[in-house]
Amino acid sequence: MAVGTEKERKDALMKRATLYIINRENVDWLVNKSGVPFDFDMVVVDELSSFKSYGAKRFKSLLKVRPTVKRIVGLTGTPSSNGLMDLWAEFRILDLGQRLGRYITHYRSAYFVPDKRNAEIIFSYKPQSGAEEKIYNQISDITISMKSSDYLKMPECIINEVPVYLSEKEWSIYSKFRDEMVASLGEEEIDAANAAVLSGKLLQMANGAVYDENNKAHFIHDRKLDALEDLIEGANGKPVLVAYWYKHDLERIQKRFPVRQLKSSKDIEEWNEGEIPVAVIHPASAGHGLNLQSGGSTLIWFGLTWSLELYQQTNARLYRQGQKDTVVIHHIIARDTIDENVMDALSKKEKIQATLIEAVKAKLEVNQ
Repeated sequence: MAVGTEKERKDALMKRATLYIINRENVDWLVNKSGVPFDFDMVVVDELSSFKSYGAKRFKSLLKVRPTVKRIVGLTGTPSSNGLMDLWAEFRILDLGQRLGRYITHYRSAYFVPDKRNAEIIFSYKPQSGAEEKIYNQISDITISMKSSDYLKMPECIINEVPVYLSEKEWSIYSKFRDEMVASLGEEEIDAANAAVLSGKLLQMANGAVYDENNKAHFIHDRKLDALEDLIEGANGKPVLVAYWYKHDLERIQKRFPVRQLKSSKDIEEWNEGEIPVAVIHPASAGHGLNLQSGGSTLIWFGLTWSLELYQQTNARLYRQGQKDTVVIHHIIARDTIDENVMDALSKKEKIQATLIEAVKAKLEVNQ
């Protein structure tokens, strides 16, 4: 286990072993700074999607030593969480550009056309007609896809939307800010410098509070807290896991309910033993490989995220191998707000990813 301090990592790597384990944050250190020769016969990249950014140090470092590796395997449950553009870097690592090209510019020009743009500045791309099938055909010979639901007896997963409605006054604050990018809350004025900031502020408002420029939270409504209370009561004592996004979400939830934040291994152990009635977790810390399926089967999204990868990974903390009960995933949605846009975006991205997975799905016989 090459983890811990730099000395501990070096000591572990200098020992003779069949298998070395290192985290992705230290890939750049391993390749460029450790002084340890990169002479591994095989590399297994768990969560390959964490190498989808071709500008990241970890991608460049691994690509640098990739020609010395005889065999490489990439594992991920979210290969194209933001669309097909994600695939280029992942397969560049795997096959050194044989299937999708050595350069991202060639990949873009071969399979995509400009989408959103301002004159000569292109903000996003969309697949050309027929591009999806061509991409799937290109990568199918080295790609195998297996869904747990096809090979394991998984319980049912129910996706549910719980609508909440803002009052006339609350809606007035939200809609004015959306249209004018500025809102007055008492003596304070909240503004948004650009569309990205506006999006974040609107999500905060939909959740019930919003930060000003000094990072002070201003209360707007309790609609989602009321809905959360109903859902917790409706669980009839069964453990509930609540996903929040903003710090002020957590603070307001903690003020209203006796909840436990899952942060340490002890928290996770007690959750899995059924000792925590209501737990809260942030999607970014609910990441890859965390097993929470033994502690409960109800997940409530208090605040949403644009990230399909974090969304799916958080859901997979409960809906995974070993879960015995029907999983219910609630989404508290503030009607006529940006919440609806986020749910729609997640749904569309999920369809793209589902299509990819289906296209390369392993044609293996399922044992009945």
